[in-house]
Amino acid sequence: MSTPDLRLLQVFDAVHKTRSVSRAADLLELGQPAVSIALGKLREHFSDPLFVRTSSGMEPTPLADELVQPIRTALDALDAALGHRSSFDPATSERSFRICMTDITHLVLLPRLWGELRATAPGIRIQIAPLDDDTGRKLESGEADLAVGFIPILEAGFYQQALFRQHYVCLASADHPRIHGGLTREQFEAEDHAVFRTTGTGHHVIEQEIARQGIKRRIVLDIPNFLGAAFVVEHTDLLMTVPRRLGELLRGRGDFSVLPVPFPLPEYTIKQHWHARFHHDPGNRWLRGLIANLMSESGPRATESEGR
Repeated sequence: MSTPDLRLLQVFDAVHKTRSVSRAADLLELGQPAVSIALGKLREHFSDPLFVRTSSGMEPTPLADELVQPIRTALDALDAALGHRSSFDPATSERSFRICMTDITHLVLLPRLWGELRATAPGIRIQIAPLDDDTGRKLESGEADLAVGFIPILEAGFYQQALFRQHYVCLASADHPRIHGGLTREQFEAEDHAVFRTTGTGHHVIEQEIARQGIKRRIVLDIPNFLGAAFVVEHTDLLMTVPRRLGELLRGRGDFSVLPVPFPLPEYTIKQHWHARFHHDPGNRWLRGLIANLMSESGPRATESEGR
């Protein structure tokens, strides 16, 4: 075999980014057999396995790690030299996108997103991953296409687009024995509270501000997800401080009262983030635009900026 052609180099890059033959096939919109055949040709050319299957995916060999940067540099140079513009047709594409988001965003975004996909892009598949400390690496490698939430750590080095401003409200059972129609600071401090701690929301900002103002909050239930906490609040006399959009959604689906927080709290901005490597990718651009239209309070279209 002579010098590997462009498609083989693209397969190498995709497998290295995703650590998966199937995910690489989705990324390149190829069948898995085609990717496997290309990988076999690459292994023959370099006389090296390049990627070895492990419990965590297809891990690169030392040679593959040495090759990845020169190959990516060559692909970028070819793309620039040839003026390549890949195309994306959502109506016919069977591409799979992975979005990192909070469990709150599952409820707020996914039903509307799914409805839009069924109507305009029936072949598109969506995978959801949690926001965590590895989200930035996943965006850079291509393992994830977008991250949606309040993620200040991603504001440097990543493109970002503001979707909407968020603030907090208090959630109580509609049958709360002492809270009816309003909430004072004295009542807030006197009642027991449930809290949930989810990456990608502004809860740590809120906690810092409550502490700064010297407000007392007696936390008796600390739970890692909002669904469990909300169910408990609905059927007890606990209070919970939650993002407004979540409060409005729960009020329409359960016996809840949604009340203004009885002291000032800062707003924060929910954004979607992506890596510069995929800024011009037509599929990524289409997905970003769709999410912006679905989630932006002002409708189309929030301003994109690069957090560099």
